[in-house]
Amino acid sequence: MEKVKFITYPDETEETFYIIADTRVNATNYLLVADEDSDEALSFILRDTAKDTDSESRYEIVEDETELSAVAAVFRELLDDYDIE
Repeated sequence: MEKVKFITYPDETEETFYIIADTRVNATNYLLVADEDSDEALSFILRDTAKDTDSESRYEIVEDETELSAVAAVFRELLDDYDIE
């Protein structure tokens, strides 16, 4: 898994996540990330909120239950060997 650092806003603290997979749904990029490289890691789905004119990606945790369920289903299909809840 690729290890990446994210800067959280507005406090600009640095968080490290491991990218498990990425996908694109309805013209939006999503990342499935974990907080550590282990089978017991907490995972999150992040949505890229950057505009086309932004030079960097901006990700936020998907909290909407409908969106979360739909994107989690896509990741389940992509990753048969991961247990995504």
